[in-house]
Amino acid sequence: MNQPLLDFQPTLPIRDTAMLRRALEEGEVPTLLMVLTQFQRDAEFMQQFAPYIGSIFDPPKAVPEDLLAELRGRLFRVLTADPAPRDEPLDAALFQSMLSIDVGELVEEEFIPMLREQMGFEAPQRRSERPGRRRPPAEFKVLVIGAGLTGLLAAIKLEEAGYNFEVIEKNPEVGGTWWENTYPGVAVDTPSHFYSYSFELNPNWSHYTPNGPEFQRYLLAVTEKYDLRRHVRFETRVLGLEWDEGACEWLVTIADATGEHVVRAGAVINAHGPVNRWSLPDIPGLDTFNGPVMHTAGWDSEVALRGKRVALIGTAASAVQLGAAIAPEVEHLTVFQRSRHWLMPNHYVEVPESVRWAQAHIPHYKEWFRFRSYWFAADGLYENIRVDPEWQPEDGMSVSAYNEGVRQYCLQNYLAKLADRPDLQQKLIPDYPVFGKRICMDINWLDTLCRDNVTLEDNNLGRVEADAIVLNDGTRIPVDVIVCATGFSIADMTGGLKIRGRDGRDLKEEWGDDDPRAYRGVTVPGYPNFFLTVGPNSAPNHAGGQNITSETQIHYILECLEAITARDVAALEPTEEATCAYNEQIDEALKGLIWSHPGTNSYYKNSRGRVFLSCPYRLVDYWGMMREPDLADYRLYPKSSQAVA
Repeated sequence: MNQPLLDFQPTLPIRDTAMLRRALEEGEVPTLLMVLTQFQRDAEFMQQFAPYIGSIFDPPKAVPEDLLAELRGRLFRVLTADPAPRDEPLDAALFQSMLSIDVGELVEEEFIPMLREQMGFEAPQRRSERPGRRRPPAEFKVLVIGAGLTGLLAAIKLEEAGYNFEVIEKNPEVGGTWWENTYPGVAVDTPSHFYSYSFELNPNWSHYTPNGPEFQRYLLAVTEKYDLRRHVRFETRVLGLEWDEGACEWLVTIADATGEHVVRAGAVINAHGPVNRWSLPDIPGLDTFNGPVMHTAGWDSEVALRGKRVALIGTAASAVQLGAAIAPEVEHLTVFQRSRHWLMPNHYVEVPESVRWAQAHIPHYKEWFRFRSYWFAADGLYENIRVDPEWQPEDGMSVSAYNEGVRQYCLQNYLAKLADRPDLQQKLIPDYPVFGKRICMDINWLDTLCRDNVTLEDNNLGRVEADAIVLNDGTRIPVDVIVCATGFSIADMTGGLKIRGRDGRDLKEEWGDDDPRAYRGVTVPGYPNFFLTVGPNSAPNHAGGQNITSETQIHYILECLEAITARDVAALEPTEEATCAYNEQIDEALKGLIWSHPGTNSYYKNSRGRVFLSCPYRLVDYWGMMREPDLADYRLYPKSSQAVA
């Protein structure tokens, strides 16, 4: 098992020349080129590689051998030189040129501030070290709900800033999603070297796409490094929150093994995440089934699957991972497809030893590798979701030339792997534009569906009996185990919490079943000092990037708390006017994106067709707008508790 290397720092000169030569031979050429350019500042040499570096979606171009040999020779000499070369920050112009060459397209100047942070080159100044900063009062307590990816991040940043805080976690361990989900094949569908904290890059990922246990080990390593468990109250649930207007505090009802208790908090950060409230299918007779029934998020490892007839309901992210993992051991796997999903060609590929070594020992290799992962898994894909009003394909299956290119890239994977199965092609290939809803990674899924012991039933599940599933046409399929890969109740963003704000307002009543709205996805009018994460219209659904969104939102929340302390007020909340204006802006922006396409229907939309989950902006746009709160959009509460503009 590869353990995260969070404290290992590469040093020069490199003495292990044999391993260095292997890394230079087997490492990623664009990344090696960027490392060399960072040390030598030779832009002319870098430009010679431009014709051979492009998108990962384009056919690869061979770099001339003499050019490769010169790159490797130069870099070997740089990394073994004694004394070591100076390693100084890059100026903006060269940095932008390097970024653009590295991915084969122009990376605009607006990306530079975010990328310096997110690539791990330039950590933000610690709030506790800001000149003239007022230290938060000890009696002002911040309560964080959840100890997953975002909650742990909040704890790190609150600790750095000197806040009195506590994290409430319902489970006996940290990790959230990655502690709870233990089904066979569970994995992250964002590249390993991108899906991590910018300030804790891990050079030791075993695979380019991490499995769930490995990412959980990463979170455990972060927890140990920052000694976070001393701030966490485990096996405790938050039941509800009520704003005490007289004291300008939240009364938070929690429950643990000793019963229910009320604790006070000056501010609450809700980091419980949207993917832990299971959604079980409403199928007649499901409760009459005699065998085990499991949701993927509630996996029971005591249930033996070997030699069993297993029904798998769903074909989205969890299903494709689970199905591929269990098909070789079950007697028969029957997959019930509720809707079609686009699959992105992918492989669960091990990171070679030499590349792991390069990540750990070659300065800046992991940072530049992270950038390419970010670009091709996140903002570099943004053009794919923009609707081109001039683009009018005959079949209506794409929204732009770029989107059509990605569709063809995915389509060729279907046609190649299902060449001998036209029946599966007919059932599986989606009839809507790619990225219209969450895309899935094809890690052996199409190959799995072609196995002799696997059957795909297309949207015709009728009812469940004691030992079988009956199709709409009356066909009876005997099964021993039913697994529901049927997702989560994401639209209910209160997550079952009773949240009462100013003047007795009830957040569940205001949002209804599925229409949550917030200011910048983080704050809500009428709920002072209550902060959301992964809130309405803040999910980066154009590709990967929840890690950047989490860092962006926690940064903004901490800046709100800093504003409260700096102005010696009790609380803040966004105005109705600012919130309405922001949501109008969001809805307008969404009109030009793929999720509003009439042919798409996904959990991003509510029952009225409004896209409530997706952020219509690139990660870099959201990062930029969240650097600090515009206090003109907020009401401030003086410590007398009377709100003023």
